Amino acid sequence: MSTLSDTRGTLTPDRPLNDLTWLRVGGPADWLFQPADEADLRGFLKELDPAVQVFAMGVGSNLIVRDGGVRAVVIRLGRGFNDIGAEGNRVTAGAAALDAHVARKAAGEGLDLTFLRTIPGAIGGAVRMNAGCYGTYVADRFVEARAVTRAGEAVTLTAQDLNFRYRQTDLACGTVITGATFEAPRGDPAQLEAKMADQLARRDATQPTRDRTAGSTFRNPAGYSSTGAADDSHELKAWKLIDEAGLRGASLGGAQMSDKHPNFLTNTGGATAADLEALGELVRKKVFQNSGIELQWEVIRVGESGESK
Repeated sequence: MSTLSDTRGTLTPDRPLNDLTWLRVGGPADWLFQPADEADLRGFLKELDPAVQVFAMGVGSNLIVRDGGVRAVVIRLGRGFNDIGAEGNRVTAGAAALDAHVARKAAGEGLDLTFLRTIPGAIGGAVRMNAGCYGTYVADRFVEARAVTRAGEAVTLTAQDLNFRYRQTDLACGTVITGATFEAPRGDPAQLEAKMADQLARRDATQPTRDRTAGSTFRNPAGYSSTGAADDSHELKAWKLIDEAGLRGASLGGAQMSDKHPNFLTNTGGATAADLEALGELVRKKVFQNSGIELQWEVIRVGESGESK
């Protein structure tokens, strides 16, 4: 690739992605690019043939990469994008900063972003997916995001640009979020730490945190973030529909719907991406047959099926 000599980051051909995802499955990317900083990312994307697909990957916490791999340049942000800072009531974080680290840093400054503490992944993905927990969503605290477009231009994205919805945003194809700013209510640092400790205990008691998962597999039906939508509710839980369909602990190959929390798809060891996706589709089919409700994937699935290119 001609842009290789011009970059300060790392550009790797045919890079397997399985070790970069929490589920530990998936084939190779045509190229994996890890930019040194935002300027490096801008320069790379400006020079990259516009016909080449780009996929921005976070820490792989909410991702199934199919076994045939990804016909694209996968962008993975690292140390140059994990800064966290606070000023006044605002917290600014790089896209690669882990959600949990942002919550803890904010709490130390007396700022309440505790909803991020138990959300797996990094800030870029949290913004893209309008991540939320305990009734608070990214949309509720969001000020703006920094990003680089597919053409290599630095832009600032507003809430209106992103059009936050339940687990969705309108992020243009190939655009890479590089950082975000949030406004948080004030709180006592000790009380915020205690609140997060309680959240962690509740999570560990109800979710398979020691297993290979990608977080919640399916969205809760009819759910919207707190954006004033008339049907702003997600009282109907995906896990309950899966349980009622008799699918708690259901398995296929090395894939299993967790016994502990049936909306968690797990790799019990040796699962392929095909196993995981097929089990998920089987769950969707049986839940629909049982309840008439069609579950929607929350886990992002990318790439081609098959064992090789």
